[in-house]
Amino acid sequence: QSWQHWDLLTQVSEALKAFYDATVEMGVADRVTSFTLSDFGRSLQPSGSGSDHGWGNHHLILGGAVQGGQVYGTFPDLSLQGPDDCGSRGVLIPTTSTEQYGATLARWMGVTDADLPSVFGNLTQFGTIQETDVGFMG
Repeated sequence: QSWQHWDLLTQVSEALKAFYDATVEMGVADRVTSFTLSDFGRSLQPSGSGSDHGWGNHHLILGGAVQGGQVYGTFPDLSLQGPDDCGSRGVLIPTTSTEQYGATLARWMGVTDADLPSVFGNLTQFGTIQETDVGFMG
């Protein structure tokens, strides 16, 4: 990706830090969670001016109730035509679904396990309801 991408991620980082610092100052950090989400990832192989569209992605989760400092999910094999490449261009198959991340947050917000399939219609495609908790919320 271009250096412009670096600059944009720096802005996201600074904004998230400022927001988190404000929640600490207000004494509500344990009740506020910020979460980035996109199922629009990038491929490993360039398409001319950058990488092409893909599936896998990284998400940032920030808040006082977050069990931070860890990477959740399984980091993929970054080789073209490797076990995590769905073809030959480095379009990586995600190991953790956006539904699993959402369900983990929803549980923290009070949604019951019984109600999760109604909120996240594809959730049970990724294991039992209990297996879909990614584990990043305290």
